[in-house]
Amino acid sequence: MARPKPPTFDKQKIVAENRKARHNYFIEDTFEAGIALQGTEVKGLRGGQGSIAESYAEVKDGQVWLVNATIPEFSHANRFNHEPKRPRKLLLHAREIDRMLGAVERKGMTLVPLTVYFNGTGRAKVELALAKGKQAHDKRATIKDRDWQRDKARVMRERG
Repeated sequence: MARPKPPTFDKQKIVAENRKARHNYFIEDTFEAGIALQGTEVKGLRGGQGSIAESYAEVKDGQVWLVNATIPEFSHANRFNHEPKRPRKLLLHAREIDRMLGAVERKGMTLVPLTVYFNGTGRAKVELALAKGKQAHDKRATIKDRDWQRDKARVMRERG
């Protein structure tokens, strides 16, 4: 029997975060994926200057790829430096890839990277989410609910 995964991931150092993802999408499920990086990319990430604001993930030929993520060139590297916006392979179990592929093809969901971080063992990881896009009225409803929760908490604090 497989060991159950912990509900939260061991995020020691967050390098890049997609702040607009939770505003633009309904997050259904999250996965932790490793990233296949070249040598200077790891040093570039450790500098804390990666960006996943406009990036997404796609399933191609049974593999998941992180597209449009920016990892800046390492300043002290020479001609062996990497390309900043190249597609990067994400490392996942076959069962997880099949599940993602089914959700993307059948349900019309999107694979959105939420954070890039280093875990406790020093490995670069991506928190990847299966998400469904929000429309303008959904975004307004989410803001309205969040404001109501804040007001409700304030009233409960005042009444004791």
